[in-house]
Amino acid sequence: MISTFYSLGTLDSINARFYALLIGLFFGLALERAGFGNSRKLTGIFYFKDMAVLKVMFTALITAMLGMSFFIGMGEINPATEIYYTATYYGAYVVAGLIFGIGFVMGGWCPGTAAVGLASGKLDALIFLAGVGIGSILFNELFPFIKPLYTWGQSSRETYGQTGLAFIYKSLKMSKASFGLLFTLLAIFCFWGCEYIEKKKGAASSDRGKYYNSPFLKAFSIALIILGASLFLFRAQEAQTASGLSASHFSEKGLLTAIASAEDHIDPEYLADRLSSDDKNVTVIDVRPVEEFNTFHIRGALNVQLPRLPEFLQKSLDKKMIVLYSNGMTHPAQARDILDRMGFENVYILTDGLTGFIERCLKPVSLRSEPVSAEKAGRIHAWRQYFYGRDEEPTAMASMSLNLPLKLPGLIDTTWLAENLENNSLKIIDSRNQPEYNRGHIPGSLSISPEHFRGLVNGIPSMLLPQNLLAAKLSLSGIRPENMIILIYGDDRVRDATLTGMVFERLGHKNYVILEGGFDKWAAERKPIDTNLPDVTTVAYPVGSQPDTFTLNYRQVLDHVHKKSALIIDVRPLEYFKGEKSDEARAGHIPGALNRPYTEDLSRFETYTSLKPATELAVSYAALIPNKDTPIIVHCRTGHQASQTFFVLKNLLGYKNLFWYDAGWTEWAARPELPIEANN
Repeated sequence: MISTFYSLGTLDSINARFYALLIGLFFGLALERAGFGNSRKLTGIFYFKDMAVLKVMFTALITAMLGMSFFIGMGEINPATEIYYTATYYGAYVVAGLIFGIGFVMGGWCPGTAAVGLASGKLDALIFLAGVGIGSILFNELFPFIKPLYTWGQSSRETYGQTGLAFIYKSLKMSKASFGLLFTLLAIFCFWGCEYIEKKKGAASSDRGKYYNSPFLKAFSIALIILGASLFLFRAQEAQTASGLSASHFSEKGLLTAIASAEDHIDPEYLADRLSSDDKNVTVIDVRPVEEFNTFHIRGALNVQLPRLPEFLQKSLDKKMIVLYSNGMTHPAQARDILDRMGFENVYILTDGLTGFIERCLKPVSLRSEPVSAEKAGRIHAWRQYFYGRDEEPTAMASMSLNLPLKLPGLIDTTWLAENLENNSLKIIDSRNQPEYNRGHIPGSLSISPEHFRGLVNGIPSMLLPQNLLAAKLSLSGIRPENMIILIYGDDRVRDATLTGMVFERLGHKNYVILEGGFDKWAAERKPIDTNLPDVTTVAYPVGSQPDTFTLNYRQVLDHVHKKSALIIDVRPLEYFKGEKSDEARAGHIPGALNRPYTEDLSRFETYTSLKPATELAVSYAALIPNKDTPIIVHCRTGHQASQTFFVLKNLLGYKNLFWYDAGWTEWAARPELPIEANN
């Protein structure tokens, strides 16, 4: 197998840059030899006097197509893992092609040939390249306005078998080999046609068209036909390579060789670097039971049970690297070997599993038995910030000392809370109403209604208060930034706990969790309850200097509506979304919004209510939201119900570009200038 710089993740290495420079030099030399350092020669194609451009371009195309086809057919390159496929924006490509063509006709240069011309000392090439630089700067500065055109006609991300050429041969209902031969014949026709045109249009003293009907062109054409026909030798492997599989690893010997050369696993440090740099080409799969996954998992990991791995991987062949892990290495190693025999070559296991990942990457420097270098200490700190939810060190330390999920905020169960109830770093907030709290509560818990944190802001009622007021209220409650916050709810009001959670989101206090099942589950399990009021000492909770980045006002929401740049999810009950019922100035919903009532995220049991399992929620939201990077705005009437959806999407499912329209329908309906839709 050929390992490309892309597949090794070393495109930015010194070796890769050296080879890029070397290839660029020879490519430039080839263009110069072909006459591409002369703009008159380049523009000759538009007057049918000099067809060098077309001949060179077809030579490059046919060489790349045949070469890549042979390497793939021989199993030397795995198209699913060794090649990067860019997304296609067909509409933008058409417009860009027209602009490029006009510029080529007018200036006689394209960026690549202008570089060749500059190397040959051409002044007009220098002017052209200066224009390219200025245009690039303008494009960068104007990108927010150009982006709709830039992404016009976007296709899904392409993989092998789904590229532009693949679209053509599939439309023609042809095999790859048949299309390859047809394309080869087309290239030969163009070569002969170019020579014929040059011979007819060229001056008598010119050597253009000299190869027409020559022995060289005949021999060259026969060689191309033979190479094109040879593609049929690989036709039996076509279906296999199209799915990203290769015959080279089906043998036990190949498997043993991969294991011996350490090709079957990656180290925790390498994975931590890739993930923390937001590498989209790595997919991490946690094969442990759902319960263990929900307790803690590596940030960004997906939970896929072992029997479903082949089906999942078949749908993820565009991923360059699939990493399996469990607590140890036994099950992932067995699964990886089986998957290798099935032909999945881009699957690796995590050395030492989750235990090793925590020990080698997330263990604080101060707790390590051996000293580490300043560089390694910096990497460890960066990893801890990333995998603890981009939080400060105290949060990470608190989660480890309490044996909490390292991904915070999150959920905890009643067993964990019972075992850690005496820990002084915990602060339990009971969001039930005061009479219920007075009749019995979890020992040490504080009675704080979520309404305690809301009020009138800019004339809008029931808004989450500014940071300084929230910090003051936490100060009176004796809560410090280093405290682990446990949020408790009653009945089915998970939203009470999540609304209180928005307080800590706004203050950047990430180390908080919600008790699954709330007080009702705790009481049903006959765990400790008392009626004592806790002792509270006033502290000084610090106020952040920057406002939160997730709360939007109506102007920002309206801007997204006009630009269609975000997915808006209205979590109110369906009858309110449709406008059949209303408690506000107007009935209906924000134009373009989708409706998913917050109640659909809940599971109701005999004695308590909790959020549905994360795996079930993930499937439901994946049907609504294109991907984890999609900008999403959640809202309800006053932000209360939407806080629950915000918690689910951000903290349980890992959606990244999430926003909260706190004022919600209360404000939107009251502003007559804002557009609405209704389905009644």
